[in-house]
This record gives sequence, structure tokens and C-alpha cells, in this order.
Amino acid sequence: MVKIRLQRQGKKKAPFYHIVVADSKSPRDGKIIEQLGTYDPMTNPATIVVDKEKVEKWIKNGAKPTDTVKALIEKAK
Repeated sequence: MVKIRLQRQGKKKAPFYHIVVADSKSPRDGKIIEQLGTYDPMTNPATIVVDKEKVEKWIKNGAKPTDTVKALIEKAK
């Protein structure tokens, strides 16, 4: 099964996330299929950059977004 989820980057206590498509069995920061955007919670307000066309394509192909990613996509629109 393929999921759209967050991949953590950045330093300790300074997180930065990539919104990625990955196999649900791969580890959180493991191998990805495609990067769809970024999320930076450290800025005020938080910065969300998402390629909406790619997200829609992956959801149509059966990828399931996690609850957090679903909320971020809604907030980015």
C-alpha cells in the first residue's frame, strides 16, 4: 500500500518535513517514491508548499494520505 506522509528532516528541536509518497512498509525517513511538497512548522505562521496536481494524481491512483498530511493539504488550499 502506498501512503502520502511526512518525512522528517532538520536538526534536533528544529524540525522540517517533506511531504512524500512512500510504501507504507518503508521506515519514516526511508526510501520514497516522489516528493510532493514541504512543511516548515518553525516559521510563524507555518509554511506549507504542496504540488496540488501531484497530490491529486497520487490520490486518484490509490495513495492514502495520513491524517496530518490530509489536514496540511486542506490548509494549503
